Amino acid sequence: MIKKKIGYISIYIAFLIITIEVSARLAFLLMPAERLWEDEEYGWRSIWVSRHQTSGEKIFYNFDTYDPSRGWRSKSNIRNMTVFGNKTLNTNSNGFRGDKDYSYIKNPNKLRIITIGDSFTFGDEVSDNETYSYYLQQMLPQVEVINMGVHGYGHDQMLILLREEGLKYKPDIVILGFLPMDMSRNLLAFRDYAKPKFVLDDGELKLTGVPIPSPENILKWDWANSKFLHLLAIMHHNFKRSHGLLKKDEEAITRTILHEIIESTLSINAIPIFAYLPSGNEINTISDFTDGEKYLFSICEASKKAKCMSTRQYFAEKISQKIIFKTKGHWGPEGHFTAAEAIKRYLVDSGYIDLL
Repeated sequence: MIKKKIGYISIYIAFLIITIEVSARLAFLLMPAERLWEDEEYGWRSIWVSRHQTSGEKIFYNFDTYDPSRGWRSKSNIRNMTVFGNKTLNTNSNGFRGDKDYSYIKNPNKLRIITIGDSFTFGDEVSDNETYSYYLQQMLPQVEVINMGVHGYGHDQMLILLREEGLKYKPDIVILGFLPMDMSRNLLAFRDYAKPKFVLDDGELKLTGVPIPSPENILKWDWANSKFLHLLAIMHHNFKRSHGLLKKDEEAITRTILHEIIESTLSINAIPIFAYLPSGNEINTISDFTDGEKYLFSICEASKKAKCMSTRQYFAEKISQKIIFKTKGHWGPEGHFTAAEAIKRYLVDSGYIDLL
């Protein structure tokens, strides 16, 4: 009798679970991911699955390739690929922007700078010779500038890239192009594609989600992901966002990651510099200090070892000269040139580079 009751209860629970899961799947069919998506993992994952099934693209762009430790990177040895409509893309043997390869053995007579960051540093919507790293190289011919920016990266991926590759080049200066929008990416395990994610464990960073599963593996098991659990995750995400808890989480994890970037840079006696990069309507903001700048500069104030500078004021100078910048999407060449001028000015004025 007891066994019979347990059997009925088990069947009822199984039926209930199936009913809830089917209802959740129907809800997602009726509610497209884009309407649920506010920098939440389910939305990003669903968009990727849908795009891959439609176009066959494995990551985001056709010049992307899977990377087991960072999720994605640019393919190596691309030559004169037409991208972003009418722009040109080249990559070197390590997948970094431009066609020039760099030896791990540095020229002792040249200062070496590496730039790390997201799509603004990589140069979405511009050609190789229109990125701020390229312009900085032209303005400082006595210096080597290596562009290690990758589109879609969070600071977590930037830290891993710096540790895995950046430090091997023995740079004298590491410049991180900082945008506040990247902070939310540090809480995600999926964005343009699956990615690594750090969590805080007693104040220390703990890496999760690695090695990153291949696109084939993700597609193979996508059917097994519970949509009900995804629905609960979205509700939890939106609750934390509306109550300001998400922002606190973003600030806490980002602060710790940036601290690790500082320490990793200092471990090879290089200078860590965070360059604030304005985007969108922020370019035209008149205020003396934006919230994003305040947050970034607080990192340097607490560290005493890192240097912070902002390019936004230099954009304001150019605007006063009637120069118009692209504020929708990514910068155009004018934005990159202006950022390069601002960074050059900071490096020279701070005594890091001697123009003589």
